[in-house]
Amino acid sequence: MKIFSALYDWTLRWAEHRLAPRILALLTFAESVFFPIPPDVLLAPMVLAKPQKAWSLAALTTIASVIGGGVGYALGYFMFEPWIQPLITDLGYQARFDKVMTWFAEWGVWVVFLAGFTPIPYKLFTVTAGLLQMAFLPFMIVSAIGRGMRFFLVAGLIKLGGEAMEKKLRKWVDVLGWLAVGLLIAAYLLTR
Repeated sequence: MKIFSALYDWTLRWAEHRLAPRILALLTFAESVFFPIPPDVLLAPMVLAKPQKAWSLAALTTIASVIGGGVGYALGYFMFEPWIQPLITDLGYQARFDKVMTWFAEWGVWVVFLAGFTPIPYKLFTVTAGLLQMAFLPFMIVSAIGRGMRFFLVAGLIKLGGEAMEKKLRKWVDVLGWLAVGLLIAAYLLTR
């Protein structure tokens, strides 16, 4: 099934639109607070479409993510009891949330850096940092470093790979897409 090829082509065409950077910033902001899709899926094709803007797109993504992280922190700090806890309970995420709390107890501010750099859902850590009333400035600094390293790495690899990477990606996009779906399902089943 070639669903990911069609989606890839659509994303590449859309990445050249004049409003694409604004949508990238909005998606990135939302991902840091609640949205499940990582901004890399839009950042990468935008860098492929306009490699000369790789660094400015990575910077835009980093800034939007850190601002979103600040909003997630505020939600955890001010609105955990009335909004966030009932949502965690209703969605059946209490066990995951408890695991995140354990990671904070073990690793402190470094867990925010790891969540910012890796594919671990950053939003869980922004809200938890606020709930635990982690010092805000260190939270923002490690968020900026972790998110910046991730997005500049993605942009740099795509820019460096250029047209050759685009051809390889086009060839393997469906396999990679289905592999990602499989990994998401496996991760969900393992964390249940």
